[in-house]
Amino acid sequence: MNESTATSGATPGARPVNPLLADEPGARRLLLGNEAIVRGALEAGVNLVVCYPGTPSSEVPDTFRRIGGGGRYRLEYSVNEKVAMEVGAGAALAGALTLVTMKHVGVNVAADPLLTMTYTGLPGGLVLLSADDPGCHASQNEQDNRTYARFAGMPCFEPATAQEAKDMTRDALLLARELEQPVLLRTTTRVNHLRGAVKFGSLGQPAPIVPFERNPHRFVPVPAVARVRHAELVKHLGMAREKAEHSPWNTVRGEGRFGVIASGISRAYLSDALHETGWDDRVKVLDLGMTWPLPEALLTDFLSQCDAVLVLEELEPLLENDVRALAQRNNLPVAVSGKGGALTIYGEYSTQTVTQALADLLGETARLPIACDPETALPVRPPNLCPGCSHRALYYAVRKVFGDDAVYSSDIGCYTLGLLPPLRMADFLFCMGSSVSSGSGFATASGKPTLAFIGDSTFFHSGITGLVNAVFNKHDLIVVVLDNGTTAMTGHQPNPGVVQEVLGNACVHLDIEAVVRGCGVADVVKVRPFNVKSTMKALAEMKERSGVRVIIAEEPCVLYARRTLKKPRNQVAYVAEQGPSVADCLEHLACPAFFRDDTGIHVDENLCGGCMVCLQVADTIKARKRSDA
Repeated sequence: MNESTATSGATPGARPVNPLLADEPGARRLLLGNEAIVRGALEAGVNLVVCYPGTPSSEVPDTFRRIGGGGRYRLEYSVNEKVAMEVGAGAALAGALTLVTMKHVGVNVAADPLLTMTYTGLPGGLVLLSADDPGCHASQNEQDNRTYARFAGMPCFEPATAQEAKDMTRDALLLARELEQPVLLRTTTRVNHLRGAVKFGSLGQPAPIVPFERNPHRFVPVPAVARVRHAELVKHLGMAREKAEHSPWNTVRGEGRFGVIASGISRAYLSDALHETGWDDRVKVLDLGMTWPLPEALLTDFLSQCDAVLVLEELEPLLENDVRALAQRNNLPVAVSGKGGALTIYGEYSTQTVTQALADLLGETARLPIACDPETALPVRPPNLCPGCSHRALYYAVRKVFGDDAVYSSDIGCYTLGLLPPLRMADFLFCMGSSVSSGSGFATASGKPTLAFIGDSTFFHSGITGLVNAVFNKHDLIVVVLDNGTTAMTGHQPNPGVVQEVLGNACVHLDIEAVVRGCGVADVVKVRPFNVKSTMKALAEMKERSGVRVIIAEEPCVLYARRTLKKPRNQVAYVAEQGPSVADCLEHLACPAFFRDDTGIHVDENLCGGCMVCLQVADTIKARKRSDA
């Protein structure tokens, strides 16, 4: 998207308005799926956007932040998804049209308030964007959050194109306000990160705030109220089901006695497969874009016109099981197929996968492209810590002090990439903020020295409660807070630990050391990981003590330091002399700025971050070899 494009009618000499904020009905733009979601929310008149960043959802709040909005909406980065959901619920209760965004695993964190706010309802309207990740491109699992739509009782929209991402976001927000019920917008990585042409609608004005009316018998769900509100939720779902029956997002196309029911991104794969095979005229298709509540009358009518039906949906067979049950209840003699063979309950589908499933349905032979020869395939590029990353320096020091005698509890963030050799700084991991709590449990049960690594953003997200618990229960644990000054892995979003100069007037910086001491930890030390010798000294001292000990490793992310803090790279490492110390440095530090060719080991000056940890490591190795001699 061209950010410099000015809107029509702009004042000469005025700063160009971002195209997403342009009131240009009918204009067509090439947008990322996440950018299209932003435009859809703007067209609906969103008042508040609340998030916790997480791939593949991060570009949504980041785009809202980048375009500014000129006062149209308020954007808030929360410390975790539960807080984001509660802030959003409070705002929607007060009458604001609200969008809450997070990745799929974040909904687990937010589930507590979510499953109650569907009982109470929210007059202002709230949409939850759950960005799912089939294939685990950037996640620890690939859970299917359509389950939450059924579990919590939320209407669910599933876009498959950039245009649908825009339009469904708008319609989901408008439906949430109409029904006064939370609505789920469920996307997947392919939808969030695809690019497509998007035709704009009218921008209009921000939605009016719905006046709040006190009603404790609705909004305070003590048991007597909750029982009544559950019945109200069922009634609202009935209203939503009627909407689904006539929704423009649920359509039938094609002819024939073979049917396909598809939801989400599978609809796009199906369209491609039918186009490439020429089987369009042999298949009747029911596209489901509003996938919950099920349009049962529409589905029953569709099933009654088919001899066999294929259900296409990534991950769990939720729709397939519903279709089977619907056919059975209505005594329909239709053969329903879905999961099995090419269609698995894990990973992403593809045009090839769907083509094979169609071929099986039609009794045809699929003409699939020849797979890439493994010998000529592109080389695998494992995930790695950046050159000049302070986490590498810290991990090197930890390995030298503790080696394999200690066990390492890891967490969610860039630092998780330290699991690979030669650092090997991750023995187990569960979820955001789990390193402190699960590390405590492991140390208690095993009696082994245990170090828990947690980043600054993750510490504020959900590490503080684990630390309080460790202090309260007198655990024996070393907690290492890797404070690189930003939420690095998801794109340098703000968190409470970001320096005040960067936060400006919008937010307030919180000092991690003060928070740690406030939790009751007396044994706290700060280190600068790029000073390897002093870092190893602090680690060695902590090793000899017991109880809850906290090391705060403070060094800005190398990319953040350059881009945001404007700190230049003042020096570049180079190999002046080949020798064993250089080879040992490469073997034990494994900085990706190093490379080996026919003439020896060298440093790529374009990659070098200038941290000079390699120089310290090489000097230490030389000194040790001299003393050994």
